[in-house]
Amino acid sequence: MVEQRVPLREAPSRHRQRPSRGRLVARRAIALVLLAGGLGLAVWLVMVAVGSVGDSAEKPKPAAPAAPPTLKIIFPEGFTREDMAARIKAVNQIARKKRKINPHLSSNAYLAATASSKIPAKFAEDRKRRNLEGFLFPSTYEFEPQTTSRQLVNQQLRAFQDNWAKVDLSYSTSKNLTPYEVLIIASLVEKEVTAPEERALVAAVIYNRLKARMNLGIDATTRYGLHVPPTEPLLQSHLDSFNPYNTRNREILGLPPGPIANPGLASMQAAAHPANVDYLFFVRKADKIHHFFTASEQEFNAYLAEHGVG
Repeated sequence: MVEQRVPLREAPSRHRQRPSRGRLVARRAIALVLLAGGLGLAVWLVMVAVGSVGDSAEKPKPAAPAAPPTLKIIFPEGFTREDMAARIKAVNQIARKKRKINPHLSSNAYLAATASSKIPAKFAEDRKRRNLEGFLFPSTYEFEPQTTSRQLVNQQLRAFQDNWAKVDLSYSTSKNLTPYEVLIIASLVEKEVTAPEERALVAAVIYNRLKARMNLGIDATTRYGLHVPPTEPLLQSHLDSFNPYNTRNREILGLPPGPIANPGLASMQAAAHPANVDYLFFVRKADKIHHFFTASEQEFNAYLAEHGVG
């Protein structure tokens, strides 16, 4: 028998067929693109990270809002509330012209804010509401453009309370004077005295004349009540007036109804502690600073005749 044999298959070659030149070029191109893209992404990520750090380190913080400008107003001792309102108007004009600032303060609003208050009623026995004359402590005050007239008044009232707390009222209380009457006397002293050493002397004359039931005879009260400025002379019609502030009228005894100005601490203390003297009369000397004091009416009239004052 002849044996049939299945023909043998050729074993596959272990070597793959090499890619064509075109495929190699394409593959290399794709690899380069992918590599470039990956590097680009990495560079971009690094730049973003560095930029973020740089921004946080170098970017300036927003500046804090600038503090509002500070202004000042000076109220001298002896100013009335009307004087203070006029000073507010003058300071406003200066602020607008020189600093280009338009303050919120207003002279009219200041007068309105000080026109009536319960505060004087706490000092006086009759418990009447009065204006704040006498309680608007004279000093230098700082304020901002948006400060209101009411806020300025509140500053003055706080300053008054701080200074009034330093006044010892034990002596005046022993003479049956109320705190409000002491404040009235302080305002008279403030308007009459230029030389500081005379404050307690003028206060003593007021105490002595009150005790003797004499009119006070102080020109400053008459001017205040009748609105006569110091640049104008007092006329006989003024002196004969029955205005309650006209202490030159011999028939009007005692203190005026209220303070005639806003006194400082020194005048408050003098009003609470007058000098221990018996003077009943005083008149300003020719130097317009000092006063002549005496307990004798005859001596007083002789001085007036000799120096041509009266």
